Amino acid sequence: MAPLDEQWVKVQQKTFTKWFNSKIKVRSLEITDLITDLSDGIALIHLLEILSSESLGRYASRPKLRVQKFENANKSLDFIKGRGIQMHNIGAEDVVDGNRKIILGLIWILILRFTISDINEEGLSAKEGLLLWCQRKTACYDEIEVRDFSSSWNDGLAFCALLDIHRPDLMDYDNLDKSDHKGNMAMAFEIASREIGIPDLLDVEDVCDVARPDEKSLMTYIAYWFHAFSQMERVENAGRRVEKFVQNMHGAWEMQNNFERRMRELLRQISEIQTQWEESTFDGTYNDAKGQSVKFTEYKRKYKRTWVAEKSDLVGLLGNIKTKLMTYRLRPYEPPAELSLEALDVAWAGLMRAERLRSQVINETIRDIKNALRKSFADKANDFALALNTLSVSISGLEGEVEDQLEHTKAISANLAPLDDFLDIIESLDDQCNEANIEENDFTTYTYDELEYELGLVRSSVSKKLAFLENQMVARNMTNLTPIQLEEFESVFRHFDRDLSNSLHELEFSAALASLGLVYDEDEMHEKFRETSGGSEYVTFEQFIRFMVDETEDQNTAEQVFESFKEVADGKPYVTELDLRHSLVPDEIIDDLISSMPEHKGPDMQEDREVAKFDYITYMQRYMGENHSNGGEANGQ
Repeated sequence: MAPLDEQWVKVQQKTFTKWFNSKIKVRSLEITDLITDLSDGIALIHLLEILSSESLGRYASRPKLRVQKFENANKSLDFIKGRGIQMHNIGAEDVVDGNRKIILGLIWILILRFTISDINEEGLSAKEGLLLWCQRKTACYDEIEVRDFSSSWNDGLAFCALLDIHRPDLMDYDNLDKSDHKGNMAMAFEIASREIGIPDLLDVEDVCDVARPDEKSLMTYIAYWFHAFSQMERVENAGRRVEKFVQNMHGAWEMQNNFERRMRELLRQISEIQTQWEESTFDGTYNDAKGQSVKFTEYKRKYKRTWVAEKSDLVGLLGNIKTKLMTYRLRPYEPPAELSLEALDVAWAGLMRAERLRSQVINETIRDIKNALRKSFADKANDFALALNTLSVSISGLEGEVEDQLEHTKAISANLAPLDDFLDIIESLDDQCNEANIEENDFTTYTYDELEYELGLVRSSVSKKLAFLENQMVARNMTNLTPIQLEEFESVFRHFDRDLSNSLHELEFSAALASLGLVYDEDEMHEKFRETSGGSEYVTFEQFIRFMVDETEDQNTAEQVFESFKEVADGKPYVTELDLRHSLVPDEIIDDLISSMPEHKGPDMQEDREVAKFDYITYMQRYMGENHSNGGEANGQ
């Protein structure tokens, strides 16, 4: 055998032996001589079971006879063939008798299949794909040209470049002594092993300043670099997606928590006032009855108005929550039954009954009332209240596509104008009642001031709904904005939209940008305003949001986040705190996730029984539609 041939055989045998040991060490096994230590077939069977995650069945665990060794070797070769792996001129006798070249060829086949074959860049073969990956990663280094898996690597700089492009914190590439080939390669090998976990398959002298380093040995070693850095990039990307998802969801969570807190408090106050009325008594005097009447009027002017406004706001808030979740294709939010709009309607109806009863009890002691005028006022007020209630119900009941909601809201807005003339008639009747010293009305619970106020609420509610829907249509197309960003920009726009015109003049536009940290001199600001407004005197909400798009990133869907959780978990049906930290999720986000996710209840691996596990599948089902969650759960299993 020629010296050159002998050299590559030695390098290849040494590299393949290290590769073999890197795989079987999970079973606390190790071989010293690749050629002789496979002769009984046992080590090869262990290797195949580890690589395939399958059992090869029963075999001779302590073969003494040659025939037993042959049976073990044949079992391994039959298993390889059964996996569709092509082998030519490889028999059990080659393994048992230690045919070096045949055994090296067999191990190379296994390396190709289980370490290299899954490398794919732009549809190229495994070798071409691995070479293309190396070329892309080192393309920005002028002194490096990766042409092959041989002499392109013997100065050590290509290995240093791969470390620098992925982990610049581990190496100061610019200050390397480029002429120190052995030193640079030794440092790259040592860092790769210590910091990245890449097995030491090659020695420096196998590659450095060698005319033709062994191609197969280099491919085997570099494939580990590919897998290590590719996995690192996937985990970091998944971690960033999880981080962004948690940040984006905070807005929706806060809206839901705010809705439930306010709804619970409103229902408590409604119940409390009814209890006070039920327990109240009269002493039979006019002053007492008049005093209670004054308190009742104070309730209607102070507390009830606040509750009417709060009721209207809660209806609008729930609609906005549903629209926001629909925009991001998340599972619709339904509040608990005791905090639902239906529960509020029941409580409100009870309040109205209790209020009417309270009014009647008070009014029974004050009889000098002109019933005809009272009745006339009540008929108009009740009709007016019914009209307002019809409009409020129409607004609160809007569902479906944003475009349809916008069309219906515009129709409702058109119906507000005739109510002004109607309210003028009620005002005239109210003046007549005041002149007659009428202070109560059994036929209605409404006053002119109350109806005027509620009309203003309805008008404001319609106006806000129109602006919200128009802006939501704009927001739906702004896919480069996260929900948190959009919410911030919309809040700033609303703050500086002083006249509620859904537009900003130049001074308002400048102040809005300054509040977001964007400050320009006078000429720059004037030019920004002119470009954004298209030469108009004002900037619309859509133009404002489009102006801010350059500062934003794409949103994430719940489906993408679910896949990211799977990536972080490395395919497990649960994640650990260590998984989240390896994916570079910030500490505060990890704390949030650990406190929110349920514990995993499934069977555990022996080595993981002492580690806290969290069920991200159940966690994500809260925010994904039923079809998505079922599919995600199936994949997670």
